[in-house]
Amino acid sequence: MDFEAARLHMVDCQLRTTDVTSHPVLSAFLSVPREAFLPDALKSLAYVDEDMPLSAGNSARYIMEASPLAKLVQLAAIEKSDVVLVIGSAEGYAAAIVSLLAGSVVALESDEALAASATSTLSSLGYDNVAVVTGALQEGYASEAPFDLIFLNGSAEEIPASLLSQLRDGGRLVAVVGNGHSARATVISREGQNYSTVRYFNAAIQLLPGFAKAAEFVF
Repeated sequence: MDFEAARLHMVDCQLRTTDVTSHPVLSAFLSVPREAFLPDALKSLAYVDEDMPLSAGNSARYIMEASPLAKLVQLAAIEKSDVVLVIGSAEGYAAAIVSLLAGSVVALESDEALAASATSTLSSLGYDNVAVVTGALQEGYASEAPFDLIFLNGSAEEIPASLLSQLRDGGRLVAVVGNGHSARATVISREGQNYSTVRYFNAAIQLLPGFAKAAEFVF
């Protein structure tokens, strides 16, 4: 299979047609080999327009569909000086994309097998400014905080306050927040001890483990 041609087709037909216009973002998606982050059985499907499953069960994990991922990366407005925390990095594809735009990336993953695979793949491809770490996703990675950007590689029904506290003053968190098709791409910015929220486009993407809203009791 001609993966380079398939990657170009993905960028032209999935990203450019959904208002992804940032040249650095488009260049990153043209550069990173999505197939390298997938199991052998799925490599031939690497550039289809859908999520790619990496694991099953209650904590099923995916490589996010290219269009919403690219739109979120574009919304993040990543700069070369940024220190970024990618939450739910899975096999490392999103972290690789972000690494081409940022100064350094901490890729947090709760699944140790996925984290080990991501470390191996990212190293073999030369993404040397990414450090893969393990831990509970909803807790972030306070030991390396503060971050200029916290990027959720999946959706969240709500954002824990502990994550927001790991933002640098002037930093921002980018995530899809909400449920199903009503969820929206959201940017939460920190200024001192205050946080402002701006909501953008609707996006239905997979929920990250640990980010479901706590059950409420109604009497």
